[in-house]
Amino acid sequence: MLKVENLNQKYGGSHILRDLSFDLKIGEVTCLLGRNGAGKTTLLKTLMGVEKSASGKIIFDGDDMTHEPSYQRVRHGIGYVPQGREIFPRLTVLENLEMGLASKSSGTPLPPRIYEMFPILKEFLKRRGGDLSGGQQQQLAIGRALAISPQLLILDEPTEGIQPSIIKDIERAIRSLAEEGNMAILLVEQYYDFAHSLADQYLLMERGEFIKRGSGEDMEKDGIREALAV
Repeated sequence: MLKVENLNQKYGGSHILRDLSFDLKIGEVTCLLGRNGAGKTTLLKTLMGVEKSASGKIIFDGDDMTHEPSYQRVRHGIGYVPQGREIFPRLTVLENLEMGLASKSSGTPLPPRIYEMFPILKEFLKRRGGDLSGGQQQQLAIGRALAISPQLLILDEPTEGIQPSIIKDIERAIRSLAEEGNMAILLVEQYYDFAHSLADQYLLMERGEFIKRGSGEDMEKDGIREALAV
């Protein structure tokens, strides 16, 4: 679904992303791991067109999107859940969800599975986003990204600052989405147990490079827990 070839990104004289290549496949969860400052969020922003790449290719469903603006990438079918959620606190839950349909034609309905995965959102449709708990806001941010029924879902540290009960809800939702076989999922995470439970494959990043990659089931023997703890 997504193919990245020799991707480089620079800020001024600093080389942030270094010759990254990887594939994301439909029906699989790829976990991108690394300590703070490794370049994970920069990679996601480059994939979304928020940051410009210096060189390399980003190919989505056979189309070269390397130089396309962010809104075109969303129209192609990429859903993005940013770190920190970035919901609209003064808009209601329903209005926040409908913002996810901005790239769709007028009258496009919200997918019912949003409420099936996160029933609390249906219960709180008229409540302002800013009045939700952190975990509920994270569910809202994921629901907003799912509004376009994406073929690729990108999540940047969805467990950050979230209570354990909602982490389990989010884990079940991600696993369910992968098992449906309709999308590829790229998950950035520092919480090892969460990543390990979901990963079909992993990428370990350090200083803008991939230093390890492999199957999710091999993360323990590959020493990924220890690498994140150092």
